[in-house]
Order: sequence, then structure tokens, then C-alpha cells
Amino acid sequence: MNSGRRAPEYGGLLAAFATIFSVGVVAARRRGRMPEHVRADDIALGGIATFKVARLLSKDRVTSPVRAPFTRGEGEEERPRGRGVRYVIGELFLCPFCLAQWIGAAYAMGLVFAPRVTRLIAAMMSVVALSDFLQLVYKAAETRRDPG
Repeated sequence: MNSGRRAPEYGGLLAAFATIFSVGVVAARRRGRMPEHVRADDIALGGIATFKVARLLSKDRVTSPVRAPFTRGEGEEERPRGRGVRYVIGELFLCPFCLAQWIGAAYAMGLVFAPRVTRLIAAMMSVVALSDFLQLVYKAAETRRDPG
């Protein structure tokens, strides 16, 4: 399917994102919860957690049941399923870069409405991301030491 044919579905997805986020912002303003600024440590924590959650949702085998209604195949061979909105949601679920804006928006709204639990979840996912990185470093070092 050519991307021009999916323009209405992409537009619908963008409109859904903009609407959901805007409703959150309006609710935050009405409740007097709109922050004056976002702390640098929250940005760093959210960035690492968003990276990990996006990778987890889009690439991990254990989350394939979440993607299954919108994708077919397994692992690197997963492709969007169906047509129209279903297909476009499948594309979204398979793209960690695309999911990141949705996850980042959820993190931002979490900081506004439930900062303690949001920071806890983000910290946990950041710890997992750091652990993943260290596992890869360890494996690379082990391979260099014993190339055979």
C-alpha cells in the first residue's frame, strides 16, 4: 500500500494524538496542575524510560500479544495487518520512534497528574534500560576476550 493512500488514517492517528494530549493539557490547566517548568532530571528519566518502553512494546517477543491484533508474523518479520486504521496502528506498534511520542506524552501527563507513581515506573524502566546496555557491553567484552 502506498503511503498516500493511507493519508486519511495517518491524519486520524495524528488527530487522536493531538486531541488526547490537548485534553490532558486543558485538564491540567483547569486543575491548576500545569507546571511552570519541567526538571532536567525528569527529562532525562523520561527519555530513558520512553526509549525502553517504546523498544519493549514494538520489538519484544513478550509484548507480541499486545501487537497481535494489528500485526502478523514474529520478530523481525512482523508486518502491519489488515487495511486502513488497523494497518496504520500496526505500523505505529512496530516503530519505536513512532511510539515514543505517545509514550512521552503519557509520561508528561503522568508527571502532571500522578508524579510519584510516574517517576517510580520511569525509574524502573530506566533501570531495565541501563541493565540492557550493560548486558550488551558485557557480551561484547566477553566476545573480544574469547572470539572463538
